[in-house]
Amino acid sequence: MTRKTIFITGGGSGIGRAVAQKFAGEGWFVGLADIDEAGMRGTAALLPAGASSIHKLDVRDRAAWDTALAACAAASGGRIAVVFNNAGIPLGGQIIEHSVAEIERCLDINLKGVIFGAQAAHPWLKASAPGSCLLNTASAAGIYGAANTSIYAATKFGVRAITESLDAEWHADGIMVRDLMPAFIDTPLLDHAPNQTSNEDIRGRVTEAGLEISPVSDVADAAWAAVHGEKLHTLVGKTARRLAFAARWLPGRLRTMSRTTLSGPEH
Repeated sequence: MTRKTIFITGGGSGIGRAVAQKFAGEGWFVGLADIDEAGMRGTAALLPAGASSIHKLDVRDRAAWDTALAACAAASGGRIAVVFNNAGIPLGGQIIEHSVAEIERCLDINLKGVIFGAQAAHPWLKASAPGSCLLNTASAAGIYGAANTSIYAATKFGVRAITESLDAEWHADGIMVRDLMPAFIDTPLLDHAPNQTSNEDIRGRVTEAGLEISPVSDVADAAWAAVHGEKLHTLVGKTARRLAFAARWLPGRLRTMSRTTLSGPEH
């Protein structure tokens, strides 16, 4: 039987690496895509021999998507069953302090990259349908827009909207569309500053706020469940579940709390 193939953006580290390990461990072929070639080689070294391919990809480049997906299919010797739109970057802080370059980079990678990925993935997923899946990394920041997350949250609300729209749009093609909504996940991006004017890392702010940081393996397990389940949105971590509950049942209290509580990126 021909093994299934998953194509993962942001495959050089963090969530992308963990999901690659999960699917490869289940016998899948993994196409790794990233701008970080060294990171992708590091991920590939953790996978079984012959279970992966490496594709340098800037998700903002629409034509590069087509090239990378075709190369992945050629390397795997078959169809692509899942495309994981995972690449993303953090951006936190007050909107009035963000530079134009920071705003555009976050919008381009987190939102435009997902749109381009969906466009490029469609013919491959349609050819593998029924049962193929476009999986997007959204965020707990796509549940409620907290203070100091305006641009990042806007991109993740956008990813959520894309997931919901394509779930309906691609149903007739037999393609499932799903997303993950993690809160804070233990990945290298937590050790980055939230923006170019800050000299403190995200991890320190999360810890100071008393919020939990979930292991990245939780997201990998959630990705596997999402691809094989019926949930449109899969929450990952206690913070994400609490936020979703509050947004639905305690919106007034959440509005008050959001003025003083940190929220933010997960990758």
